[in-house]
Amino acid sequence: MQTIGEVIAMGDHIMEGYFKEPEATRAVMSSHWFHTGDMAVWDEEGYIHIVDRKKEIIISGGENISSIEVERAIFAHPSVFECAVVAAPHDKWGEVPAAIVVLKPGASLTQEELLEFLERRLGKFKLPRIVEFTADQLPKTGTGKIRKMLLKEKFWIGKEKRVQG
Repeated sequence: MQTIGEVIAMGDHIMEGYFKEPEATRAVMSSHWFHTGDMAVWDEEGYIHIVDRKKEIIISGGENISSIEVERAIFAHPSVFECAVVAAPHDKWGEVPAAIVVLKPGASLTQEELLEFLERRLGKFKLPRIVEFTADQLPKTGTGKIRKMLLKEKFWIGKEKRVQG
C-alpha cells in the first residue's frame, strides 16, 4: 500500500455547507473542495481503501495506527460483541491504542487472552495498551455509529490533546 492521504472531493454532488453552522462549514470546505475527514490509501491495483477518520488515527511514537484496523482484529475474537478503539495519552509514545470492549452474553475474556489473540493479527506497536471491558452498550449516535470522541474524552481529562494537522 502507498502513503495515507486525506480524502477530498469536488463536484455537483458535494454539499454547500452545514445547515446554520458556518464555523463547521469553514473547517471542512476549501474553495469548492470538501475535506471529508477520511484517510485513504491507493493499493497496487489503483483501488482506494478508506483506512480511518483523520481525527481517529492514533499517532504512537510517530507511527500512524488505524483504529479501524485494531477494531477489526478485536472483532475477530468470538467472545466480542462490540468494541471501539481510541487514542489514550502516553508519556513516552504520545498516544497509545485503548480498547473498550463489550462481550457477548455469557462470554468471558481477559485482557491477557485478548492480547495473546491480537499478537497474531497486529504489529506489537498496534496492540492496545489499555483494555477496558464493559457490560454496557457503547454510546451511539442516532444513526447507530459509536461515539468514539465521547469514549476518548475520559482518557484525556486533564491532559493536553494533540492538534490535528
